[in-house]
Amino acid sequence: MTIRVINSLDEAKDSVLRRRPIAERPLPPRVVQGIREAFGRDLSAEQVVELIISEVQANGDRALLDLSRRIDRAELSSIEVPRERIEEAYSLVPRELVDALKVAADRIADFHVKHVPKTWIDFSEDGALGQLIRPLGRVGLYSPGGTADYPSTILMQAIPARVAGVQEVVVASPPRGNGAPSPLTLVASDIANVDHVFAVGGAQAIAAMAFGTESIPRVDKILGPGNIFVTLAKRRVFGTVGIDQLAGPTETLVIADDSASPAAVALDLLAQAEHDPLASAILLTTSSRLAALVQQEIDDRLQRLERASIAAESLKANGAIVMVESVDQAVNAANSYAPEHLCLIVENGWSYLGKIRNAGGVFLGECSPEVVGDYTAGPSHVMPTGGTARFSSPISVLDFVKVTSLVALGAETVRRIGPATVTIAQAEGLTAHAEAMKCRLPKTSDDGCAE
Repeated sequence: MTIRVINSLDEAKDSVLRRRPIAERPLPPRVVQGIREAFGRDLSAEQVVELIISEVQANGDRALLDLSRRIDRAELSSIEVPRERIEEAYSLVPRELVDALKVAADRIADFHVKHVPKTWIDFSEDGALGQLIRPLGRVGLYSPGGTADYPSTILMQAIPARVAGVQEVVVASPPRGNGAPSPLTLVASDIANVDHVFAVGGAQAIAAMAFGTESIPRVDKILGPGNIFVTLAKRRVFGTVGIDQLAGPTETLVIADDSASPAAVALDLLAQAEHDPLASAILLTTSSRLAALVQQEIDDRLQRLERASIAAESLKANGAIVMVESVDQAVNAANSYAPEHLCLIVENGWSYLGKIRNAGGVFLGECSPEVVGDYTAGPSHVMPTGGTARFSSPISVLDFVKVTSLVALGAETVRRIGPATVTIAQAEGLTAHAEAMKCRLPKTSDDGCAE
């Protein structure tokens, strides 16, 4: 069988449900070999990222061209994709697919426009307090493209940015052998009204957007998923720029009982596993019958997939069917695991929704597979991974704005709260703080600040 069955939840918590820091995850053999070929020696993922960032900081575009040749096997004539190449990409993408991307784009925009935060100012008789909501000036969006095309990721990031009012949106995506990202990436970027597309992938793309090069402008924030090198690079440049999250390998946790369709559950797991050998697809179920049927469905359907070898590697290394005593026990385990995607395919699913605390997205019922969230549901599919759903959220317009507090007080308010301000400042030993406040209070300072 391709996917194992674990008969104990405790055993699962020590294996497939155990979280490990991203830097500790073993690299697949093919990635280890790729590092050896590109850099001439064995390096850890963190060492690779540090070396790449240093090269990009020191040599700019020259480093990007060299790294593209060594890592992506791509000879670039230019780092930015010219406008005519983007227009040409439409002729390489089936019209039906272009129309489908536009359907997705419309639904994504409709979803995000509903929760754009607004500036508010609370005026009183003696001043005002408020928050000024301002869009970011320039954001850099990363779109993976090493082993598959992800035009949907462009839409899921760029459209919320545009809805939020970001002034400039740039995309970086790995080049193919012809020196440009895939035509699908280019078409999706155009549909999403991206300003510039750069044929750069991996940690070098993150470094270029964080520090700037001759061709790529420095951005204010970098968003988007990627492989372990992209994630470690985002962690490394955080502080120089903002980031959305440290996205790890994608993951789905399915909770299903005997009412679920074995074929649907198996396909949900396979859909997750085909992303990446490091992806995880896990089923928690109360039904031994369902477990056996899902196992068989996976084996029967696996070889029909174009990415069968990737899915098989993922399921063997990171996938499992875990037996649980009850749906409540499964929900408690899910809250501890905090999955990116939580699929709830059980009887009376709505009755469990209030018990779910930690998940990037909840897909409720058999008619709401995680795959619809990947493309056309509306919410962004860029969601927290690695257990970070305990404290973070999917990408939304909130990721593309910043808040400036407004304080505009009148004299009466200052007289009322000033003494407390002075008292706290003095308790902290900050004399200038206290004097700055006293200066605004009547007849409390010898320097004539206030009358």
